[in-house]
Amino acid sequence: MFGLSELAILLIVVLVVFGARKLPELARNAGRAARILKSEVRAAKEPHEAPGAPAAPGDSGVLEGRIVEGPGGPGGPSGAPRP
Repeated sequence: MFGLSELAILLIVVLVVFGARKLPELARNAGRAARILKSEVRAAKEPHEAPGAPAAPGDSGVLEGRIVEGPGGPGGPSGAPRP
C-alpha cells in the first residue's frame, strides 16, 4: 500500500504539524480509541440472551418489589388519577 518513502514523508509532515511534544499524547489517544473500538466490536459479536430465557439456573426472571408512590400521592404531582 504505502512504501517506506511515503511513510517517512507522512511522519515528517505529522511532526511539523503537531510538533514532537504532542506525538506521545496523540499515540496514547489513538491506542485508547483502538482498544475501545475493539471491545465494542467484540461485544457486538457476542450472542445475546434470548428474551424469555432466565438469566441463571433456578432464576425465574420475575422481579419482586413494591410500588412506591411519588411526592404527589397516587395521582402524581398534579393529583389527577392515573389512567
